[in-house]
Amino acid sequence: MSAGNRAITFLEPHKMALQNQEYPKLQDPQGRKIEHAVILKIVTTNICGSDLHIYNGRFAAPAGMLMGHENTGEVVEIGSHVERIKVGDICSVPFNVSCGTCRNCRERHTEVCLNANEELGFCGAYGFNLGGWQGGQAEYMLVPWADFQLLRFPDRDQAIDKIRDLTLLSDILPTGYHGCVEARVGTGSTVYIAGAGPVGRCAAASAQLLGASCIIVGDSNPARRALVTQAGYEVVDPSSATPVADPIEAILGTGSRWVDAAVDCVGLECHGNGPDGCSHNVEEAVINTMMEVIRPAGAMGIPGVYTNQDPGAPTELNKQGLMALGFPAAWVKSPTFMAGQCPVMRYNRELMMAILWDRMPYLTPLLNTEVIPLEGAVEAYKIFLDGSPKKFVIDPHNMTGLVSSGERS
Repeated sequence: MSAGNRAITFLEPHKMALQNQEYPKLQDPQGRKIEHAVILKIVTTNICGSDLHIYNGRFAAPAGMLMGHENTGEVVEIGSHVERIKVGDICSVPFNVSCGTCRNCRERHTEVCLNANEELGFCGAYGFNLGGWQGGQAEYMLVPWADFQLLRFPDRDQAIDKIRDLTLLSDILPTGYHGCVEARVGTGSTVYIAGAGPVGRCAAASAQLLGASCIIVGDSNPARRALVTQAGYEVVDPSSATPVADPIEAILGTGSRWVDAAVDCVGLECHGNGPDGCSHNVEEAVINTMMEVIRPAGAMGIPGVYTNQDPGAPTELNKQGLMALGFPAAWVKSPTFMAGQCPVMRYNRELMMAILWDRMPYLTPLLNTEVIPLEGAVEAYKIFLDGSPKKFVIDPHNMTGLVSSGERS
C-alpha cells in the first residue's frame, strides 16, 4: 500500500497547495484506533462553492487541513468491524460525518450527528473545521462508520459510465433537492432559486424532478444564467437596479409578484446593491429577498452556508454572527423556512436510482462538468472563484478515463 497521499491542503486564505501528506490510518481525529472505518482510493472529488468560503477566509479553517467534502471512492482497506462494505466497492461518501447510532442519526438528521464532532458536540463534515475529519481532494481518504455512511453503487462499470452525475450525490444534488423539499416544491409549484452556481443548478433540476411548473433562477453571472436558460429554466439578474419581484412578476404573467417556494443556494457571500448602485457583499440579501417574493404561507429552503466562524464578514454585526433580517415585515405572511446542512443520506439513494434510470438526463449539460487531474486543482480554485460556469471534478488516478482525453460533460 502507498505510504503517501498527495492532497490539496489549505494553507491560508487564497492559498492552497498540492502537498504530500501521510497515508490515512484507521484512526479518528484524536488518534484513536477505529475498526468501523475504511480507506478509499478516490475516484472523483469535486470543488464546491462551500470550499470557496474556506478559500476566501469566510469560514475559519486551520492551516494544513485537507480540503474536499464531495467524494466518491473505491474501498481499498477495511477495519475489522466493517461487515457489509467490501474491498473493491465504489461508493459515494455523504459530506456529513455521521455515526448512525445517536438520537439525531436515528431520526435521519445525519447533518447534526452527536458523535462526529467532539469539540462542538454535533455536526461533523469532511474538509471543514467540523470535527477534524480530513477531506478527500486527495489520492486516499478515511471514512468512519463505513457500513452506515457509504452508498455503494450496484455496478462498477455503470458507476464509471455515469460518474459525472453520480459524483454529485455526495453533496450538491441532495443539497439542492433538500432545499426544494423543505420549500415544499411539488406538482405545479412556482419556484425562485437564488444562485446559479452548481448547487443552484442542481436545485433547478431537483425542482423539475419534483414537478414544479415555473422555475426561476437568480444570478448576476451571465455565463451561469446562460446554462440555466439552455436547460429551459427562467432567469433573473438580482444585481440589476430593479427589485427581484419585478422580473418575477413579468415571468409569471399572472399579476403576482410571489412564488410558492424559494431556495437559497448562495449563502453568506451573497451580494446586494447599495445606495450607490454598486453590488457588494450583504450577508442577509438573499434571505431578505426570499421573504419578499414568497407568497403568504409559502416556504423557503435555506441550505446556503451561514456561520459565525466568519473572520471576513462585511459588517461588525455579521462578525458577531448576527444578521439584519427583515423578518418583522415577513412575519405576517406566516412563512415556513428550513436552514442548515443537508442530511445527504435522507436523499442520496433515491437520487442515485433516478440517475441510474435516466430520470435526470438534463444534469450533465446543466452542470457543465470538467474532469481535471489533482495537479490542476489549485488553478481550478482560482478559475471557479472568478465565476466560471464549470463544475470542476478532480480525478486523482484517472480512474474515469476522462482526464487524459480532456472530455467534458
